[in-house]
Amino acid sequence: MFIKFMSRTVIIIPSRMAAKRLPGKPLLKLNNNTIITNVFKRAEKVDLGQVYVATEDEAIYEEVKKNGGNCIMTEKRHNSGSDRIFEAISNLNLKNIEYVINLQGDEPLINPEDIKKLNSFVSLNNLDLGTLAANINSDDKLNNNNIVKVKTLKDLKKNDYSEALDFNRTFDKNETNIYHHIGIYQYKIETLKQFVNLKQSKKEKMLKLEQMRALENNIKIQVKLIDEIPIGIDTMQDYIDIKKIMSYKS
Repeated sequence: MFIKFMSRTVIIIPSRMAAKRLPGKPLLKLNNNTIITNVFKRAEKVDLGQVYVATEDEAIYEEVKKNGGNCIMTEKRHNSGSDRIFEAISNLNLKNIEYVINLQGDEPLINPEDIKKLNSFVSLNNLDLGTLAANINSDDKLNNNNIVKVKTLKDLKKNDYSEALDFNRTFDKNETNIYHHIGIYQYKIETLKQFVNLKQSKKEKMLKLEQMRALENNIKIQVKLIDEIPIGIDTMQDYIDIKKIMSYKS
């Protein structure tokens, strides 16, 4: 059962052209649409409330608006997607919003039902910050440095959700409760404000993982298990692989 909070949740998708490993990826084509268009159209299917793309790039802004989406320009100075979405939500002046979902702009196959699961588990449990994870089913994925993993306090297969203890790209294979992290977060607005007013943490800079800023400042992140791992696009090989999948599905 999913609970719908139409007036309480907004989805914001941070997006920019200057990705280090695959510059310009938001405007790469998948079938007849760009990556960013595929993402915001998936987000709209969730039907939780309003969906916005937040960007510093005019080309992304024009692409989103051309395809019927909502988009807001932000400054270039941001250190993370969460910093960018806070500027966006501050400038949008939305009413009666309690939660914001930070959906990554490079997840064109994210399942809308999983976004609903995130919203339900965070909202129903009155959590400050939640995210999703999936089981890792091979040593290759465990050892893949392009995949971010999360270590939880409890076994997610036996618990509805559990607290995140650490995030990293590598963990020893003998460690327990290690999962594939899905790059989506739901914040209470007050928690997001607290997050962006903190300085970048040491591990955040070292690992290039914004969620470490929360953990290193005692902001708890709760994690829920989902069944499927959506293919994110970080590298050219990811893009090639997902093009094949989407061409097959079409």
